[in-house]
Amino acid sequence: MRWMRAAGRALLVAAVVLAGYSGFGVRADAGAASGARGPMTLVTAGDLTDYLSPLLDDWNDGHPGERVTLVELPDSADETRAQMISELRSDNNRFDVLNIDVAWTSEFAAAGWISPLRRDRFPLDSFLRPVVDTATFDGRLYAVPYVTNAGLLYYRKDILDEEGEEPPRTWAELARQARTIAPRHGLDGYAGQFLPYEGLTVNVTEAVHSAGGSILQGDGARVTVDSDAARAGLRFLADGVRDGWISRDALGYKEEESRQAFQDGRLLFLRNWPYLYADASAEGSKVAGRFGAVPLPGPDGPGTSVLGGSNLAVSSSARHPASAADLISYLTSERVQRQVLTEGSLPPVRAALYEDPELIRAYPYLPTLRQSVLSAAPRPKSPRYDQVSLAVQAVAQDLMALRQTPEQAVARLARELGTISRKR
Repeated sequence: MRWMRAAGRALLVAAVVLAGYSGFGVRADAGAASGARGPMTLVTAGDLTDYLSPLLDDWNDGHPGERVTLVELPDSADETRAQMISELRSDNNRFDVLNIDVAWTSEFAAAGWISPLRRDRFPLDSFLRPVVDTATFDGRLYAVPYVTNAGLLYYRKDILDEEGEEPPRTWAELARQARTIAPRHGLDGYAGQFLPYEGLTVNVTEAVHSAGGSILQGDGARVTVDSDAARAGLRFLADGVRDGWISRDALGYKEEESRQAFQDGRLLFLRNWPYLYADASAEGSKVAGRFGAVPLPGPDGPGTSVLGGSNLAVSSSARHPASAADLISYLTSERVQRQVLTEGSLPPVRAALYEDPELIRAYPYLPTLRQSVLSAAPRPKSPRYDQVSLAVQAVAQDLMALRQTPEQAVARLARELGTISRKR
């Protein structure tokens, strides 16, 4: 689940299942009947930065009767999701609170695996505004934002400075620089995450949204991808491959392959998550001190990133709901959110932290990330998000292999999404 790490530390956190949630949803009475307070289980898909255990130790020291046990699932988004769903369907109370990828909220809510929450229980006004939308379904709050993320455009500052160029703000500028400057320096032009997996869905969604389009609306009930804007977004990606400023190698990149290519000095531009900043600045990186990051470009100016990250949700079979609610409040408090950034390298959801001078000195990309998050959009919401994502990946793979035109790809995707939508 490295790609979810990439949306948290990049999308890290595909699933912290904090067992034992709260008495504020539809299963509140059942939770209260079995004991509103008591021990819980927190499940995560591999804490790759080892920051979470100390946070839970602090909680356990202050709440000896409501101790949290950390359970780590495999470091794979697909495996994490599969194990979560298996446990939730079994209704055996093993998991209480889930830290789910933001794209799973609608699916889990529609299936009845997580309980709706009271909005006034959590300081949602203190969070970055767009992240709250990722935690809702059918007009109700089903989770609490925990970690956010947005894509950034990384660029070789040393090379653009040498060429007397500013980083691109539009697709046309990006294409021109990637096509003309990169070859003069022996580099590939531009890459994203173009292997058929969740990262490709993210890149395609960003292109469509940046062009002013959308894929689904109304929690998946309405297919909106058949538009000139969506065709323009897909054409941007297809043209990059056809014209050579997106290399064929990039069609096999996930987060880590693309990070390594940039860090090894093989790319002029890369779309990736904020976790790359620390890795590319570390000792041994060939681009340390030689790169910068800006918001993703769009057709006529800054584009639209997809929101990554994870939300804390409560299992409908939670054993100790009041304790779980307090635990979620603790993990989303400003003090702990600061540690999420400083100890876990994960973008926090608290807005004030992005304007803290001390943090900005330590993490210079925070103002750019804040700008990207505030203009970002969630991935398509759907109770069948897994099927939606697979359809987007399959169509985009054929598009970027130049087996279909943007017009053909959009028409096919509209048909396939329509079939998925009618299954509701």
